[in-house]
Amino acid sequence: MTASPPRPGRPVRGSATGRPVMAALDLFGRRWTLRVLWELRDGAVGFRLLQQRCDDMSSSVLQTRLVELQRSLLVVRHPDGSYQLTELGSGAYEALLPLHRWSEHWATVIDAVPPRAPEDE
Repeated sequence: MTASPPRPGRPVRGSATGRPVMAALDLFGRRWTLRVLWELRDGAVGFRLLQQRCDDMSSSVLQTRLVELQRSLLVVRHPDGSYQLTELGSGAYEALLPLHRWSEHWATVIDAVPPRAPEDE
């Protein structure tokens, strides 16, 4: 049985009160969760194709993440077995786009700086 996903108003990692932002960060911080959301951004996808798009992650982990995302109302499973972002899930994806743009900029800037040796710190 899958553990309950983080939920606002209940204790989560980093917050005894379960502030909504902390519950969301707890959910998004789980292994593969963001990747699953990202791969569902363009519409409904079947389990096997989603698994392939997620670098052939294990089927048990994918199933766990999909159940958590369904319980969190971010993903819906259609009768044909495909999965799709809900309105809330699409909103989460849209909210993450500025972070994606920032991370691309960060990667460019940090790649231009030579790495420091541990003794330099």
